[in-house]
Amino acid sequence: MVRKSFLSYNKTIWGPLELVEKLYPEAEEIGASVRDLPGLKTPLGRARAWLRLALMQKKMADYLRCLIIQRDLLSEFYEYHALMMEEEGAVIVGLLVGLNVIDANLCVKGEDLDSQVGVIDFSMYLKNEEDIGNKERNVQIAAILDQKNYVEELNRQLNSTVSSLHSRVDSLEKSNTKLIEELAIAKNNIIKLQEENHQLRNENKLILMKTQQHIEVTKVDVETELQTYKHSRQGLDEMYNEARRQLRDESQLRQDVENELAVQVSMKHEIELAMKLLEKDIHEKQDTLIGLRQQLEEVKAINIEMYQKLQGSEDGLKEKNEIIARLEEKTNKITAAMRQLEQSDNDLLTQTRTIAMSLVKCASSDTQDQYKLVKDISF
Repeated sequence: MVRKSFLSYNKTIWGPLELVEKLYPEAEEIGASVRDLPGLKTPLGRARAWLRLALMQKKMADYLRCLIIQRDLLSEFYEYHALMMEEEGAVIVGLLVGLNVIDANLCVKGEDLDSQVGVIDFSMYLKNEEDIGNKERNVQIAAILDQKNYVEELNRQLNSTVSSLHSRVDSLEKSNTKLIEELAIAKNNIIKLQEENHQLRNENKLILMKTQQHIEVTKVDVETELQTYKHSRQGLDEMYNEARRQLRDESQLRQDVENELAVQVSMKHEIELAMKLLEKDIHEKQDTLIGLRQQLEEVKAINIEMYQKLQGSEDGLKEKNEIIARLEEKTNKITAAMRQLEQSDNDLLTQTRTIAMSLVKCASSDTQDQYKLVKDISF
């Protein structure tokens, strides 16, 4: 028969117990406390301290159950015929659950756990029959005191954990209330900024509509003025052609009318000069209209910049108000310039009408004089 053993011949018990920390996270505290204990030099002493701490925690069965389930890891420390690799190991772990009923209070510090205990001294337990009762009472009292100390220690630890949890809960509640208040303030700020953004957009739309309407009105006025100028020019050309034809007919009749024709030619030159001056004025007006269009484009660019700067801070809003004031000043200047142009156009129209009337009067007076001369000559 194959002899079953708890461990293999070339391994220690501390090796598999270290694996429990990886398999069961709650066992990390036991491993750390065992490593921090002074005086432990051998793996056997560490294993004894670990087993004592596991008994005091009442979790030895849980730790060993996690270890037995991982057979592939245990194969590094145990032979295939070892007790922990057989079914008996699971039975032993199941029996260890009964140890959870016992409240163990074992001493770990100051004990020589590295050396092997050869002989157990039972002399302290072999006393007279008279001292047995007293000793049992003392043992019971000591056990009760140990249990009391253990319970008080557990109670103290639980109170400390509860107080720490209460403090954490209070801090979390305070932080939660602060975050809720900050979130409400942020939402209010966002709503205010959205309202301001909507108002500024509406104002920009109104300004653009007004400027476009004004531009359309000015375009219509300029077109009508150009049409009236063209019609007046055509009428003047027709009148000039008729006068010239009459002068040619009269020159054939009489050579004495040449002086009067020279006067009419000089009048014609004056009219041409006036027409050139009118054309120059029209070109200047066109240049002013181009300048006004450029100013309107600048206004549009400024409006676009204002739309991009809507999401700024209060300083940005102040700058936008200043820009809006500048735009209003520019629009006022544009309207004043347009009014000046309209006045100048009206003056030019009145001048052209007076010149045309004077030409008509001159032509009529010239024709009457010529008819008189013809009559005198015929008489």
